Amino acid sequence: MITSTAGLDDVGVAIAAARAGAEAVRARYGQRLTRIDKGAGDFATDADVAAEQAILDVIRAARPDDAVHGEEGGQRGAADAGRQWWVDPLCGTLNYAVGSMLVAVNVALRDGPAAVADPFSGEVFFTDGATARVRRDGSDTRLTPTAANRLVDVNLDPPFPSAPGFRAVDLLAHPGFVARFRPRVVSTTLALAWVAAGKRAAYVTDGGDLTESVHFAAGIALCRAAGCVVTGVDGAPVGQTDGQSGRGLLVAADAGTHALLLSMIRAEASATTS
Repeated sequence: MITSTAGLDDVGVAIAAARAGAEAVRARYGQRLTRIDKGAGDFATDADVAAEQAILDVIRAARPDDAVHGEEGGQRGAADAGRQWWVDPLCGTLNYAVGSMLVAVNVALRDGPAAVADPFSGEVFFTDGATARVRRDGSDTRLTPTAANRLVDVNLDPPFPSAPGFRAVDLLAHPGFVARFRPRVVSTTLALAWVAAGKRAAYVTDGGDLTESVHFAAGIALCRAAGCVVTGVDGAPVGQTDGQSGRGLLVAADAGTHALLLSMIRAEASATTS
């Protein structure tokens, strides 16, 4: 439990908040959960709500004037505030609800530090905006992306806004993908942290501009700071302010892997629309 936030800089707040959320998630693991229906097959649990509250308590104690947007509680403070935190207290709720430990706690300050906590490994992946590190057993190690593992995590969860031009499932059947990579489906943005950490070669998901999404903001910040190549699945830069931001995410450990996957995505899109 976080007892004091005095003197913490922003990266310290992000880490402390993510760890507080992770403690709440871990404490409720295996217990009977109350489900909160969100419609369209989506739901939250009382663990999501408790984790978000734990995160909010840390941010409010350290930065009482900051705005916060949480997945469960929505917007607190002005949406256009200069300092805005994005909070995803339990990414991988369905995994968690069925007893899988593949989940993440995401906390990110707009244009600033971010942290992704794994409640069960005890790891906290974090960035100060310039470098990316993992804190494990009290020791910090710099993250080093690598595509040597050839594992590509693909998000297959709906919605699929780019279909039929792009469908993630089609990428998995591309002959070039089968020859070069091996697919994984973790179903949580913990996989984004794993790209930064060298545990995945790449991560692919459909969607719109995800840079201000509570689900993806922390992972994107982490991957950028680690030196990964981050674009949309269309190859366009993400987070653009001119309305031309990339769709979804294609995050790769290196430029060669990114170029190869992008060529496969474009080939599948061309074949679908021709």
